Amino acid sequence: MSQGLIEAGRHAARAGFSRRAFLKFGVSAGVAAGGGLLIGFSLPAASQDQGNAKSVVGGDGIETPQDGVFAPNAFVQIDKNGKVVLIMPKVEMGQGVYTSLPMLIAEELEVPLDHVTIDHAPPNEKLFTDPLLGGQLTGGSTSIRYAWEPLRKAGATARMMLVAAAAQQWQCDPSGCQAQSGKIMHVSTQRTANYGDLVEAAARLPAPQNVALKDPKDFKIIGTQVKRLDSPEKVDGSAVFGLDVRLPDMVYAAIVNCPVFGGKLVSVDDTNAKKIPGFKQIVKFDNGVAIIGDHTWAAKRGAAALTIQWDEGPGASVTMEQIYGDMANASQKNGAVARKDGNVDNAFSSAKTRVDAVYRQPLLAHATMEPINCTVHVRADACDIWLGTQVPTRIVDAGVQATGLPPEKIVVHNHLIGGGFGRRLEFDMATQALKIGKQVGVPVKVVWSREEDIQHDMYRPCYYDKLSAGLDANGKPVAWTHRIVGSSVLARFAPPAVKNGVDPDAVEVASDLPYDLPNQLVDYVRYEPHAVPTAFWRGVGPTRGTFVVESFIDELAVQAKADPVQYRRDLLAKTPRARNVLDVATQAANWGKQTMPQGQGRGVSVMHAFGSFFSMVADVSVDKNGAVRVDRVVCAVDCGRVVNPNTVEAQVQGGIIFGITAALYSEITIKNGRVEQSNFTDYRMLRIHETPPIEVHIVKSTEAPGGIGEPGTAALAPAITNAIYAATGKRLRQLPVGSQLQSA
Repeated sequence: MSQGLIEAGRHAARAGFSRRAFLKFGVSAGVAAGGGLLIGFSLPAASQDQGNAKSVVGGDGIETPQDGVFAPNAFVQIDKNGKVVLIMPKVEMGQGVYTSLPMLIAEELEVPLDHVTIDHAPPNEKLFTDPLLGGQLTGGSTSIRYAWEPLRKAGATARMMLVAAAAQQWQCDPSGCQAQSGKIMHVSTQRTANYGDLVEAAARLPAPQNVALKDPKDFKIIGTQVKRLDSPEKVDGSAVFGLDVRLPDMVYAAIVNCPVFGGKLVSVDDTNAKKIPGFKQIVKFDNGVAIIGDHTWAAKRGAAALTIQWDEGPGASVTMEQIYGDMANASQKNGAVARKDGNVDNAFSSAKTRVDAVYRQPLLAHATMEPINCTVHVRADACDIWLGTQVPTRIVDAGVQATGLPPEKIVVHNHLIGGGFGRRLEFDMATQALKIGKQVGVPVKVVWSREEDIQHDMYRPCYYDKLSAGLDANGKPVAWTHRIVGSSVLARFAPPAVKNGVDPDAVEVASDLPYDLPNQLVDYVRYEPHAVPTAFWRGVGPTRGTFVVESFIDELAVQAKADPVQYRRDLLAKTPRARNVLDVATQAANWGKQTMPQGQGRGVSVMHAFGSFFSMVADVSVDKNGAVRVDRVVCAVDCGRVVNPNTVEAQVQGGIIFGITAALYSEITIKNGRVEQSNFTDYRMLRIHETPPIEVHIVKSTEAPGGIGEPGTAALAPAITNAIYAATGKRLRQLPVGSQLQSA
């Protein structure tokens, strides 16, 4: 998920959010039901021309929107014992928000980090909308970006109100009081009061309209190396993921979906399944069958014993050759213009050299480590849903649609996520489980097998890119065209985001290059691959766009007989942050200071996406059989202010491993309308012994925080393929690398 989804959020929200409006902050206070201080902070939903609208505070102390301008987003609660609770609007799926977001509160509130606990937010877009995404979503590498200022202001406001309450109690000037370690101290008399003793008095005070945030030089927590707070429970097994849910009288369901996209169920014979011990019943739905058992093994064995007849429909003849052929034909048409600068035709006519290339990228599955699962209990008057989801409010919507119950009767129990990558932005697993639950009557856990998951995923789209560049006598690009052919995820996920035929996610990176290109045309041709469902995949736009752009830039450097790094530096003069990460990465990798042995090569890439700047240098080896091994990766990242360096390093490392896997191996292929891959045997992952040393160099920056969860994956592939070219002289214009060098 990427900046394109952020654009979608702006349009999909009930009210649009501007970047300027996002930085504005409102805060209110009231007495919590249990007796305490409740600090609510809202992120305005006003567009720039509505920025002066006023908000109205309801009787519960939470800001309520007036004329749809403001929408509360998250809360800090302090009870009489001084316990600080952050109601977490984001879900933890490995990215570290259960550590980094509490750090923001603890810093400004002046409490130790271990004094902040978390309650997961219920589905409620009124309270927990992320203005960068336009809904209660987790994704797009936005968590720190959206929370950076509002959460700190929430903590600072609470601190100021507690100081004021203490000063009122002591009848002194608030300027003579300090907050530290969960207490207020009167400096001259050394009197102290715990936060918990002050919350009721603080709640009766008016909330300050303007609060001063700490100078970064005074940070005690932000920017320090903090260990993940959720690691112990994940290590000892006490952490609860969706797959861990256990309920009284629960039964288990295995799924058999139609193997062909768009196919339907005709009939099913369960005679043999009924002989399986523990088998209970089957549930039919439009395109599949659920087998219900007393335990997973009974359901799984029952599924294998069914005799099913399918109506495969017209999709049964679809092949990858057909899909790519259709995309090639579509690329002959003019697309919707995403960017147009200068006069491309004139620039080409005066160019000294022209370079043309076609790039191709495959369908990709998410293959999350935690299998797709959802547990439901559907009753006549209520419905409970247990799962890990990135979109809790969409799960409520699915419950309403499936059961006919009002939203307040749909309870979503959201858990830790064992891998999302955009897959759990979808709610198909909940819709399916609800259909089954309506016919079962008791709690039922639906678990997809790995085969069902890989063969019925919602896939990262395949893409077909045509590029041309005109170079002057010095090899500098003076003309640039880039046509992108591919599926529009946003047309389904958030239709209003697609304007004038342009999907902003599909063209991301391609339409906003960091390079100085005076004449350029970027257009987009939408192509949907024959009923194959598509979805976000760890930053779709930047992932696909960076591979194409950075590979083609490398081709131009070769044509100009220039060093790939220096060629980029010359084109990045107007983008100093991009140029700087390039310098940091290449210097750390000793670029140009050593001769690579035969069969080894070094490649580079640069990327600006998710509000961050990245540069990657990859060293690869190619053996005599054409097998590729990544020997080392050096990464420089400028993600603005860093909250937790440990999280940044871990996220980049994980993203790089994910990216190596995709670049070398990952590909979903279709034959006779069926996905050919089925498990990790043929949709393989990078093994531990294949994982290279990874160096992450974090550039110090005073800029606002950028995203970090997805850029490591997005920037990696072109560094590998550029290194392969350096090692072999063979340019790979399609992914995955696979066996291309063996047959070349």
